Amino acid sequence: MKFLEELTNCFGPSGFEKEPAKIVKAYVRRFSDKVYADKLGSLLFSKKGTSDSPVVLLPGHIDEVGFIVSSINKQGYLTFNPLGGWFDQVLLGQRVMIRAGKGLVPGIIAAKPPHLLPAEERSKVVVKEKMFIDIGASNEEEAKAMGVRIGNPVVPDSCFSTMQKRIFKDGKKSGSDTIAIGKAFDDRIGAWMAAEVVRNLAEKKVKHPNTVIGAATTQEEVGLRGARTTAFVVKPDVCITLEVDIAGDVPGIEANEAPTKMGLGPAITTYDSSMIPNQELIEFVIRTAERAKLPYQLSQIARGGTDAGVIHIANAGCPSVVMGVPTRHIHSHVGMLSMTDANNCIRLVTELVKRLDKKTVAGFTEV
Repeated sequence: MKFLEELTNCFGPSGFEKEPAKIVKAYVRRFSDKVYADKLGSLLFSKKGTSDSPVVLLPGHIDEVGFIVSSINKQGYLTFNPLGGWFDQVLLGQRVMIRAGKGLVPGIIAAKPPHLLPAEERSKVVVKEKMFIDIGASNEEEAKAMGVRIGNPVVPDSCFSTMQKRIFKDGKKSGSDTIAIGKAFDDRIGAWMAAEVVRNLAEKKVKHPNTVIGAATTQEEVGLRGARTTAFVVKPDVCITLEVDIAGDVPGIEANEAPTKMGLGPAITTYDSSMIPNQELIEFVIRTAERAKLPYQLSQIARGGTDAGVIHIANAGCPSVVMGVPTRHIHSHVGMLSMTDANNCIRLVTELVKRLDKKTVAGFTEV
């Protein structure tokens, strides 16, 4: 949990992932056979089993949605462009941190006060282009004296925390769960799970007939870019991408829009707009979960994709599946997820790794 807290709290929007990469490297180097990086900054860490092949890739991206400073006006306010997808309505009044030449500079996303807007404008959503970041400066010179310039990255100012809750089912108490709250779960929780799978394989001396490579990939939120270079370097035989899933247990969301719920098990994505997964691999994952008596949920995402979207068509193709943790309020300052779901995802991926031998993986693509 300390590793997860440090990883989610750190500063690392798309294109600026060096800090989370260093945190992952410091954690995984003690139990990995090899730790190395590609030239786009993605970090790779391996654990060899009883065979060099098949190569099983477990990617989770370490970039978070953020912003980049686009200008400083004469009054010292900053305009910005998004790094990744943001819904305008979640931004106003939120704290942010700007990485400037003299360290981190705090700011607040703001806009023209509603008191000064015409009545017809007060009912409309303020778009990002009308917002600015207030860093307390009174003019351009003060802002520049703080070290701020065009091109500085910006992230939400939000700290990791947990809470315990009692679980009730059909009116009866049925255990408890730890709920994690914080930023950047998309997708630092995926990178965390990849590291934990490799750690379990090493420390528990789990026998597996393959070589597992965990990957903390970069620039997913701006076009799956780190996944492309990672796949080129690794040349995986099978890929299990570890991600968040959009939790549908939020008011206003219908089951056909987002079928999974927080706390009911990890998600197995059966379709998203970037990939139709390998069907034999999907069936293998479901069978393994049922034999191991581990909970799971089936999911679909009509709009959106993951690193698997480019990995599954890399080289000559790679059988791929996406597994994740149902997470509420992604792409905002504060997300929420179940640690029971995350730990069950780690357990299920470990069970899959134990069974992914050459014959099984070859069977995924037999015609």
